[in-house]
Amino acid sequence: MPKSPARSSERVPDEPTVRVWIDITNSPHVLFFAPIIRRLEAQGHTVTLTARKYAQTEQLLSRYGLAAVITGQHAGKSLPAKAVGLFNRSTHLIAQARSAGFHVAVGHNSNDLAVAAWTLGIPQLTMFDYEYATVSHHLNVRLVDEIVVPDAIPLARLAPYGATPQKVFRYPGLKEEYYLYDFQPDPTVLEQLGIDTRLVVGVMRPAPNVTLYHRHENPLFDQVVEGLAGKRNVTLVITPRTEEQRRHYSSLGLANVIVPEKAVDGLSLIAAADFVIGAGGTMNREAVALGTPAYTMFAGRLGAVDEHLIAVGRLGRASSADDVAVRKKSRHTVQAERRDPQLFVDEILSVARRRLTRRPLEPVL
Repeated sequence: MPKSPARSSERVPDEPTVRVWIDITNSPHVLFFAPIIRRLEAQGHTVTLTARKYAQTEQLLSRYGLAAVITGQHAGKSLPAKAVGLFNRSTHLIAQARSAGFHVAVGHNSNDLAVAAWTLGIPQLTMFDYEYATVSHHLNVRLVDEIVVPDAIPLARLAPYGATPQKVFRYPGLKEEYYLYDFQPDPTVLEQLGIDTRLVVGVMRPAPNVTLYHRHENPLFDQVVEGLAGKRNVTLVITPRTEEQRRHYSSLGLANVIVPEKAVDGLSLIAAADFVIGAGGTMNREAVALGTPAYTMFAGRLGAVDEHLIAVGRLGRASSADDVAVRKKSRHTVQAERRDPQLFVDEILSVARRRLTRRPLEPVL
């Protein structure tokens, strides 16, 4: 049987200190790990953060007050380039971590960390909520000690990667519900962008077109942008993933389309929006958790989490502007359950202690 969620607990005063290594490879992971890092440090543990230069990762790290060692960058679309990038960044991480004495390593589908921690013999766990990143999962699932996934993902979909039930920790709900646990939106976010709040405000995010599981472009996304931009009562905010995407959407010259020059408070923006359309996944699930109508334009194979959200009517699908309900959002929308991120803290510490019983942890002085 797969393991059930750990019970949240406060740190015992004489509990040993754990040295935690967290690696961040994409900008949404900053939001996910920020409350986990705060909890770990508040409980007396030490956290070392490494990160890859990609999308808005560095800007978000700065926004959240997180100091990280930036190592490597996204290697691009091709498989050979990704292989070289994996080798280079993993090698750098190994050199940085060799003498650090980490007790546990944690990543959100970070292949670089999986290779580095496995090489150094550091207990590790990987987290993900999309099961069809097959090339990545065939590598990291086999190297890590534990896989942390939403309980919407059937165990049968993880088995081809070498996951056994004993290796899987399944948690209820969406990961977004955990990092939104104590979130309070900034009510001025639309004003900061110069948006007339009387208009219908839509937020759109294009596809992660440099990932192996999403290698094809999605021309429908641009068509939906143009279709919605043609409506006089709509303002669209497009949050690009890359500088190339930012230049592209800025060059369209659409009067009611805003493309921010730098990372914005995305969660507050989603909370204030009347609808959200994402060609990826995280932003849509954030919208679901915040009670904002959301539509997916993901062109790859839908994962179990999105399948479930669509089945229960919490996520729509859009292939044209006509599929989107263009109206002001009801201020009485039902938000998802807020879930305590202490669950992840407990599991990180559990992995460290379970593997390190052969050599005691340093006591707290």
